[in-house]
Amino acid sequence: MNLWEYINEHARKYVYIYDDVDTASAAERIKSGIWFKGPNAWILAFAIVLASVGLNVNSTAVIIGAMLVSPLMGPIIGIGLAMGTNDVDLLKSAAKNLLVMVIISLLASALFFLVSPLSLVNPTELEARTSPTIYDVLIALFGGLAGILENSRKERGTVLSGVAIATALMPPLCTAGYGLAHLNAHFFFGALYLFIINSVFIALATYIMVKYLRFRTVTGINEDLAKKRRNMISAVLVIVLIPSIWSAINLIKENNFERNLRSFVEENRLVGPHSYIYEYGSHGRHANLSIAGESLTDSLRQEFFKSAARYRIKESQITLTEHSFGMSQNEMNAIIDEIYDKTDAELSENYAMMEAMQSRIDELASMVEELKQKTDSLSQEASLNGLSEDSI
Repeated sequence: MNLWEYINEHARKYVYIYDDVDTASAAERIKSGIWFKGPNAWILAFAIVLASVGLNVNSTAVIIGAMLVSPLMGPIIGIGLAMGTNDVDLLKSAAKNLLVMVIISLLASALFFLVSPLSLVNPTELEARTSPTIYDVLIALFGGLAGILENSRKERGTVLSGVAIATALMPPLCTAGYGLAHLNAHFFFGALYLFIINSVFIALATYIMVKYLRFRTVTGINEDLAKKRRNMISAVLVIVLIPSIWSAINLIKENNFERNLRSFVEENRLVGPHSYIYEYGSHGRHANLSIAGESLTDSLRQEFFKSAARYRIKESQITLTEHSFGMSQNEMNAIIDEIYDKTDAELSENYAMMEAMQSRIDELASMVEELKQKTDSLSQEASLNGLSEDSI
């Protein structure tokens, strides 16, 4: 046995999973978990309101608690299972229940934010759900893989709770409900966009794992109908995935742009002899840079844009705002002299106050000394009087 065969044999013991999964039971559990009616619908509504409260008061602990309660992942995993097993009927049921779930969530959260007396002075938790990044895609993808694998295990653990927290399906729906309640398109579409990304990549992860674990496909239909169903499922998969893939590519580009911008600013903080970048930010793939100091000459400006190009940042992607001091040397000297004069005046005033306090302290010390002498004198007199009485 060579080294590769030895490594392969021993590694197989740790990574082989087929002996520990039960795909038939997993499929039944997933199918039973897609329905949103009766208790499930009420539990979802209560969890949505709970998460909305957490978002309203910026409480991460309350949001996590709401995600543990909610049954949101059922229909999404059901869609992935349906695509992986060519089950069009299950796909229709899961999609229908996913729509019901979204409607219940939006109505419950919108109603809460309409009647909530709390104002959003610092809506950081809500804002965080309106600008998805590539990390949200990765979280949804690998969270979905963990979720379907946990559903397929013979001995189930607590992985699904962690997946529910990590993929964070509920907060985007609550944020979209806030946007709906206040007619705020930024919150509504941004959060709904994040929810769609999470849902699509969780379904994709489920589809991949269903194929890998070889779940049983739908049987009992003729080959032509089976082919039509496979084509329809493939078409639905492509239609759903293409926008998500395009969005993921854009998110990667935006993330790379932000990283390049950060590196550019760190390496080129000093723009000229008397100018520097004091603030920067980005929106999408556009940079906003603020420069303080002397106005940039044409040559310095061109050199600045050339430096940015080396970090793959085009001139058209930069908005440059200059804040020039515009002071002559005499004006700056006058300001400095004024500061010195003001400081000297304050020091003189403080010194005079200290002298006055010292004089007052000396007066109090003299009074204490005089009082002590009088007390000693009275004590001596009292002692003499006492001796005189004893002699009598």
